[in-house]
Amino acid sequence: MLRPADRRASWELTALAAAVLLSLLLPAGASAWGEKGNKLIVSSALGTLPQEMRPFFEANRDFLLQHVTGPKETVAKNPAERKNQFLFLERYGRFPFDSLPRSYKAAVAKFSRAKLEANGLLPWQIGVYSEKLTNAMRAGKWDEARENAALLAYYVGAAHDPFNTTDNQDGQLSGQAGLSLRFGTNLIERYASFFPLRPNDAIFVNEPTEQAFEACLSAHSWLETILLADRNSRRGLPSYTDEYYDRFFNQAAAILIRQISDSATDVGSYWYTAWVNAGKPALPQH
Repeated sequence: MLRPADRRASWELTALAAAVLLSLLLPAGASAWGEKGNKLIVSSALGTLPQEMRPFFEANRDFLLQHVTGPKETVAKNPAERKNQFLFLERYGRFPFDSLPRSYKAAVAKFSRAKLEANGLLPWQIGVYSEKLTNAMRAGKWDEARENAALLAYYVGAAHDPFNTTDNQDGQLSGQAGLSLRFGTNLIERYASFFPLRPNDAIFVNEPTEQAFEACLSAHSWLETILLADRNSRRGLPSYTDEYYDRFFNQAAAILIRQISDSATDVGSYWYTAWVNAGKPALPQH
């Protein structure tokens, strides 16, 4: 007979295996925005920075645009990376999901590491990369800094995508399969030239992980509206036609534009915060 400690260890291994399996089975389209959306966020974020920072980031614009989707590409080689790109908020009760501690250590103590990984680690991943960018800037490791800035931008953008905050990540649980792609990729590719993006100036973020949770909560609050807009737009149509997308854009554009704009504001704010926390080092001009 297994001792209690052995039974617990066996259970934790089983739970961890289940978490890994879940990451392999998540819908392929369940990831933050599409390539154009991520690049739009980064381009818009550059304009939120103060003048002291802008030359370095503008000089590295092409690098940032090229590497912002790095975590998405990593999933193809390491499916376990997916756990860092979502947060299944419904697994923690009702809005505002106060049962989930914002502190990672407290959350592990309450729910176990295996359960947290199964339900997603996105806000804590943002905290990790915020610290990585700070440390790289403080040490003057500018190649590392620009890479961390690109990866941080991806995760911050992911927190503003409503479908990264729910286990209905692809609309599959509500009979609306492919909705994440239609909302976060197809609408952007079709209508981005009409987006009146107005991100705010970057500001200092006092608690990077806490801010990431707030971004996830705000994004999550739009889910039902988007689900309804998708159903209404499809009504009477045989498939997802041009008419469907025109209808969907008319009903969901305000949410989409707001989330992209807020993503850009937050990306710039996280970059600015890392620089301030690093002691405002002189940034190279390239």
